Amino acid sequence: MPYIRLYSVPVSDAPRATLALIAEHAGVSEATVSRVLNGRPGASESTRLAVLTALDVLGYERPSKLRTRAGLVGLIVPELNNPIFPVLAQSMETQLAQYGYTPVLCTQTAGGVSEDEYVELLLERGVAGIIFVSGMHADTSADVSGYRHLVERGLPIVFVNGHAPAIDAPFISDDDVTAMDLAVAHLASMGHRRIGLAVGPERFVPVVRKRSGFIDAMVRRTGISALEAEQLVNHSLFTVEGGQAAAHHLLAAGCTAMVCGSDLMALGAIRTVRQRGLQVPDDVSVVGYDDSMLMAYTDPPLSTVRQAVHAMATATVQSLMDEINGSRAPRDEFLFRPELIVRSSTGAAPRQ
Repeated sequence: MPYIRLYSVPVSDAPRATLALIAEHAGVSEATVSRVLNGRPGASESTRLAVLTALDVLGYERPSKLRTRAGLVGLIVPELNNPIFPVLAQSMETQLAQYGYTPVLCTQTAGGVSEDEYVELLLERGVAGIIFVSGMHADTSADVSGYRHLVERGLPIVFVNGHAPAIDAPFISDDDVTAMDLAVAHLASMGHRRIGLAVGPERFVPVVRKRSGFIDAMVRRTGISALEAEQLVNHSLFTVEGGQAAAHHLLAAGCTAMVCGSDLMALGAIRTVRQRGLQVPDDVSVVGYDDSMLMAYTDPPLSTVRQAVHAMATATVQSLMDEINGSRAPRDEFLFRPELIVRSSTGAAPRQ
């Protein structure tokens, strides 16, 4: 379809048929289309987006003044070594771009710039809002008073994967409890009873939830006591090395299967299993968490619990846009159901 340059003439002078076509496609009135294309106030962000999307779909070129960036949004993630964080950041970047915002990506490393320091830098640059992914809000031992100060000054903020009830802001999380039930149910269905959990430090909210969900699932799915299930939980680091260390303890406890708190931990667990002269999944089954990039191509391809990354990114950006545009986003924590992806790292329990 050839492009029609709407911005070559005043939009208000565009043929009525053109405005009617755009209005019909966007589901709004012609007056609303004219208001959006002329940059006049009175249209919500969702309506504005619908009109601009209609322009794109119908093959019209946007007026130049509507192609400028709306501003900057801070995006603070813990690090990029875990492949799930770049995927989440990229998905959010795509969503933000649809609203005309550019993300300023801030990554944290040990001994590097702290979250508080990043916030100050972002405030100096006049960001319209900030998204925090697995930040201090996910650490039960952290001081979250800084977040309250941001809320008090009116800065729109949204939190991902973690929950701090004292903060008046939207929270978006993966359902860690359901994730553990999916993993344990899968392994139990193949005859495994000694199932271990390799997970990160106890102080983090997602870890607390994974531990609770795992113990509850073990009691329901395998019939062991909660005390027995607790003894099959090993806390380590969310790294390959952390997975290796945790697997040593879980193998010593007689586990024939392991659920890991991240895909990186699962890869470390597989390494330990092989170092012991055992095979995955013939001797030990391993389930990861995240379904980060390339997990379908590992040896063996990794069974894992997939986070609803794109749905979470969409909800996160929508909540932030609502806040930026003056519409208070819901304060309930939104939990997104994960999906079990079964590949070749899990199999029937070995015969005793």
